[in-house]
Amino acid sequence: MASPRLETFCCPNRDAATEFVVTFQPVLFGALSLGSASLSFIFAVLQVLPKRKGYRRLGQYPLPRPASSTRILFIISVCDILGCAGVIVRSSVWLGLPHIMDSTSVANSTDVLPEVFCVGSAMWIQLFFSASFWWTFCYAVDVFLVVKTSAGISTIVLYHMITWGLAVLLCVEGVAMLYYPSISDCEKGLQHAIPHYVTTYAPMLLVLTANPVFFSRTISAVTSLLKGRQGIYTENERRLANDIKIRFFKIMLVFFVCWAPNLINESLLFYLEMQADINDSSFRDIRNAALTTWFIMGILNPMQAFLNTLAFHGWTGLDVHLSFRRGRELAWDSGSTSVPNTGGQNPMVGTTLLYQSHVQEAQKGVMGNGQQHSDAISVLSEGSESSTVEIHISSELRDYEDVDADGESLENSVRH
Repeated sequence: MASPRLETFCCPNRDAATEFVVTFQPVLFGALSLGSASLSFIFAVLQVLPKRKGYRRLGQYPLPRPASSTRILFIISVCDILGCAGVIVRSSVWLGLPHIMDSTSVANSTDVLPEVFCVGSAMWIQLFFSASFWWTFCYAVDVFLVVKTSAGISTIVLYHMITWGLAVLLCVEGVAMLYYPSISDCEKGLQHAIPHYVTTYAPMLLVLTANPVFFSRTISAVTSLLKGRQGIYTENERRLANDIKIRFFKIMLVFFVCWAPNLINESLLFYLEMQADINDSSFRDIRNAALTTWFIMGILNPMQAFLNTLAFHGWTGLDVHLSFRRGRELAWDSGSTSVPNTGGQNPMVGTTLLYQSHVQEAQKGVMGNGQQHSDAISVLSEGSESSTVEIHISSELRDYEDVDADGESLENSVRH
């Protein structure tokens, strides 16, 4: 799991609260973390691999090149998977070589390998889960920009600079202050460790507070765009708006379920740290709550990798297709209706509906009726670099005839 307590544990002179939770049933905790991380890793990888089913549904029609929002979702999944890999390696080593974990408690030890492994694995896990937090925030920003302004390939480059830059900077800065002047002789005191905890939880709190705001404004903007297409709000458009709400809700629900226990656990442990004796009988309930949330964290934190892919794409199935040529045409969502391409190319019948922002282009080519906003819902043409929001539309379409019928009705509504 990703907790700054595990990095604090690398200090031989760690605080009493960290010693209490990390050393309580370490074998059981390591086994639970290893099992959860392994399952999440396997299923998350299966989720993001290309599937044969999607290509059968597509037939001869090509998919557009994945745009920034789609790429962001893929990057979030990669970060989660790499974070799970770190949890798997750390838990496996601590279970298989328990003396390495015990050696981190020895002050002024001449064996530096346990400390190096402890710090290195903790930083690996924190870095990639922190990067996942920053990318989740960027996804909320990107989908908001989709319906407000155009965004090209430069946007995704900017996101890379922000997310990886902040993730590396905060991780290194927090660890440097925590292990000052050295790992084997860390400074004691709660004030010394606070900067490390702030750098760990800042991106998490940012997602919990800012993303709901961006998602809410995005939903309102998309609803306005749907109503503005023809001046009416049809059942089809109401369904699309509702699918957006459901998808955003699932993303936030997964994030809250996986990481809210961390905030609760940290609050309880900070309270215990401020007490003169954490073993006092009056704190028994608080200690039990801290241990309970500690084990919940060990299970739920790694599960974010798999649960995120379910929130992003739904269950994609196990029929993996590893062809390199078709891997470049990966379809992230299956079982949904496609809006036909109005740019003269063949319409796509099959797996994805892409919401694309063309506000700047529309202002250049506005029609003679004085319309201020053009239709912001269309399918990307081949090779477009614009940002998109990829939304599940319907899992109820059972055959090609239903897909074609819905595609024709959507095409008529777009043309009118």
